[in-house]
Amino acid sequence: MTDERKVLMGMTGSELKEAVRELGMPAFTGGQIARWLYQQHVSSIDEMTNISKQNRERLKEHFTVGSMAPIDCQRSVDGTVKYLFPTADGKYVETVFIPDNERATLCVSCQVGCKMNCLFCQTGKQGWEGNLTAADILNQIYALPEREQLTNVVFMGQGEPMDNLDAVLRATEILTADDGYQWSPKRITVSSVGIRGKLKRFLDESQCHVAISMHSPLHEQRRQLMPAEGQMTIQEVVDLLRQYDFTHQRRCSFEYICFGGLNDSLAHGREIVRLVEGLECRVNLIRFHAIPDVDLPGADEERMERLRDFLTARGVFTTIRASRGQDIFAACGLLSTAHKTQSKPI
Repeated sequence: MTDERKVLMGMTGSELKEAVRELGMPAFTGGQIARWLYQQHVSSIDEMTNISKQNRERLKEHFTVGSMAPIDCQRSVDGTVKYLFPTADGKYVETVFIPDNERATLCVSCQVGCKMNCLFCQTGKQGWEGNLTAADILNQIYALPEREQLTNVVFMGQGEPMDNLDAVLRATEILTADDGYQWSPKRITVSSVGIRGKLKRFLDESQCHVAISMHSPLHEQRRQLMPAEGQMTIQEVVDLLRQYDFTHQRRCSFEYICFGGLNDSLAHGREIVRLVEGLECRVNLIRFHAIPDVDLPGADEERMERLRDFLTARGVFTTIRASRGQDIFAACGLLSTAHKTQSKPI
C-alpha cells in the first residue's frame, strides 16, 4: 500500500503554518514543527513533544517527516566519506563529506544523473533519471551522521543545479531562513555550467556563492568538453557575472579541471586572464582523475603549478584544490547504480 502522506521536510516555515491551519491547529504549531525539523532534526512526529498528543496524531495521519538514512557508504583513509542516500521515488544519489581541519564540507547532489553530458564526468555517462525534490536535497544534510560538524555545503554533486533550480532555491531558502537552519548564505556554494535564464534567476534570487565550471576559456574546446557551451558560452556567463557585486562577502569562483597538454598551457592562462579581467573572482585548478572509457590525460603537478603561478602573477587569485578521497574515487557514480531496492521515508 502506497504511503500518500506528505513530507514535512522541504516545507518552508510559511507553508508549515498554512498546513497546520488547514488541519485546524494554531499557526504557531507550524513554527514549532519548523524548529523540530530544522534545528532538532527529529526523525518522527512523535518526538515533537511540545505539540499535543492529539495534534501529533492528526499530523501523522497527513504527514511524515521524510528523513531517510544513508544505505551505504565508503570511507577514505583521509577521512572523506561517500554516502549513498535513497530518494523518495526509490532512486539513489551520492553525497560526499569532506573534513579538513576546522572545516567540514558536504558535497550534495540535486539530480539523479545529469543532462549536461560533460565529456569528463561519470555522472553524465549515466544519463538523466530525474530531479530531486527539496526534501531529497535537504535529506542529504538532515540524515548525515556528521551533520553537526558541517561548516559548508557545496552543490557540486550529481546533477546541474540550474536544471533543477526551483528545488535548489527552496533548499537554500530553508538552509538560510530564520525558521530554517539559520545558516549564512556564505556557507553555501552552488555550481553551474551556465544555463541561460536560470543562472540569472539564481543570481537574482539567492545570495549564496556561485561556482562556474569553466574547464576551458576557448569556445570550441569548451564545447567539445561541455555541450552546454553551445547554449550559453563561457563569455556570456562571464558577461552576466559582471552585472553582480562580488567585491564583498558573496564570492564567484571558476572550477577548472586540468587535462595534460589539452587545457593547461600558458596560452590557456592568457585567455583566462582576458576572460575574467576586472571580475572579482578566484580560479580553482582541479586534478583530473581517469574515469572509465574516457581518453583524457591528467595534468602533472609541474604544469598545474606553472598555470597557477602565471594566473596569480596577473592578478587572478588561483589555487590548486587538494585531491581528497582518492582511494574511493574509482567508485564514483557506481554506488548510485548498484542498489535497486526501494526505501521508504520514516
